[in-house]
Order: sequence, then C-alpha cells, then structure tokens
Amino acid sequence: MSEPESSKQLLHLVLGGELKDVTRVEFEDLSQIDFVGAFPSYKAAYDAWKSAAQRTVDNAEMRYFILHAHRLLDPETGREHKA
Repeated sequence: MSEPESSKQLLHLVLGGELKDVTRVEFEDLSQIDFVGAFPSYKAAYDAWKSAAQRTVDNAEMRYFILHAHRLLDPETGREHKA
C-alpha cells in the first residue's frame, strides 16, 4: 500500500552498508556506508531504497535502510506522519 504524495516535505535518508551480523543493525565499517541520498517523501525514499537493495541482492550482509529524519528534526511532524 503506497502513501499519497504530500505537498509537505518530510525528509527521509537512505543509506546502507555491510552488517557485521545480519540479525543486528551494526555496520562492518562505518567509513564504507553508502549514502544513497535525501528525499522529500517516503515514496521517493522507498524507490531509492528498493533500487539500492536490488543492486546488492547477491550480498547477504548488505542492507539498506530508510531513516525518517523529519521525526528527529521535528517531533511534531513525526507525529503527524503515519508510516
């Protein structure tokens, strides 16, 4: 189920890297983090996340994440947005 595009900018960051252990979120080498980008909506971030994840599908330790940065920057906005 996709969410409708909003006229309000909600900052999302997409990043990834190799994990030390696939059962936890701890990166093998922080200097090798792949910062995919910053996006104004969840949909745009999701599309970028999916593309990055598909490029690295053969590496079982590689994971990409969407960070809801708007929730960290403005908790009021975070409460309004339903993920």
